[in-house]
Amino acid sequence: METSRIGPSSGPGAFPAAVANRNAPGGAFAGALREASGVQYSRHAEKRIDRRELGLDTGRQERLNTAITSAAQKGARQTVVLIDDLAVVVNIRDRTVVTAMSTEGGRQRVFTNIDSVVIG
Repeated sequence: METSRIGPSSGPGAFPAAVANRNAPGGAFAGALREASGVQYSRHAEKRIDRRELGLDTGRQERLNTAITSAAQKGARQTVVLIDDLAVVVNIRDRTVVTAMSTEGGRQRVFTNIDSVVIG
């Protein structure tokens, strides 16, 4: 699984294009926040978050980080984290968001290979 770290990549203040684009949900501030929390995002998750405009503001990012830490303390490996209308699948060991989606819309969603759910 390819992952990319959201945050400085080649020096102070340098962000990948997806984060530097201020028109993208969250913009550079969200990227800096993600870097500070130690949460990584797979390329697939980054695309889903951007395409579906599932912005992670400061409050949501803190809740996600807390949920990941809590799941790790309980020995979870692959977790669905539910935060308001957002569902993310997280590889706990790597602290990597694998995918993200909105829980709204009335569509059926099936998560496989999950050993826990955290409501954050």
